[in-house]
Amino acid sequence: MQLIGVESVVSGYAGGRMPNPDYRSVCGGDTGHAEVVEVRFDSSVIDYRTLLQAFFAIHDPTTPNRQGNDVGTQYRSVIFTHGPEQENTARAMIAELAAAKIWPAPIVTAVLPAPTFWPAEGHHQNYFANNPDQSYCQFVVAPKAAKLRKVFAGRIR
Repeated sequence: MQLIGVESVVSGYAGGRMPNPDYRSVCGGDTGHAEVVEVRFDSSVIDYRTLLQAFFAIHDPTTPNRQGNDVGTQYRSVIFTHGPEQENTARAMIAELAAAKIWPAPIVTAVLPAPTFWPAEGHHQNYFANNPDQSYCQFVVAPKAAKLRKVFAGRIR
């Protein structure tokens, strides 16, 4: 499942101190990396703001160093931007969402310049599609995917 205009999504790591990290070292919390996805998109088909809306629709931006039951700095809420336009768009959206008080707690999502992106190991790519019966996928990812399909029904291919 992809949003129309998204050309690729690669799971990986960014924002840490160690070159070429692997899953085990990132999960240990000692590398400083966040688990992230690199999204390449056709801006003539889908704009950056819409991608941010999708991010905030399926992501809890209020928990520092946590997403659901996953705890640690590698699960921090962060948007790595490529240039001032993306940075301004991300900061403006966070301000709008904060003013709308959608969540009961403050938004803690950091907005930072994109550092080196390190792709995750092959078995982490397309994890949900390749492991639909895995309990994490059923209980954590599937509800997020369903919400994305509902909110962006006209934009899913």
